[in-house]
Amino acid sequence: MRSRPQISPNTWLRMIAATAALTLLLCARASLAQQPASDETAQQAFNNSCRTCHSVKEGDNRLGPNLSKIVGRKAGSLPNYNYSSSMKEAGFVWDQDKLTHFIIKPDEVVSGNKMQPYGGVSAEEAAKVVAYLRAASQ
Repeated sequence: MRSRPQISPNTWLRMIAATAALTLLLCARASLAQQPASDETAQQAFNNSCRTCHSVKEGDNRLGPNLSKIVGRKAGSLPNYNYSSSMKEAGFVWDQDKLTHFIIKPDEVVSGNKMQPYGGVSAEEAAKVVAYLRAASQ
């Protein structure tokens, strides 16, 4: 019969603490991603980071394309907007994770995009912006 390896009480406590911390982090991320459009902080995050160049109104292209119904749209495909060649050739559909990553670090998602001098925002702010965009597009 094989004997089980002995785990010290301190090791158990560290494992439990790590599991609890990971659970808390995942719950916080899910909570941020599901903020309603009426949440003023989500709209404020959009206004602070995006509104200068983008609108959520369909057909209202500005310096950047409108972001109405961006989740589920093929990158670089909105008619009547002059995208960079790298965005036109990106070859993916915007989903929540891709959009969040783009808002955090645009050059990591599509190198050569026209988002200069925008350099990105924190993951927390990006989650708020995506939540606002999803709610505003319903």
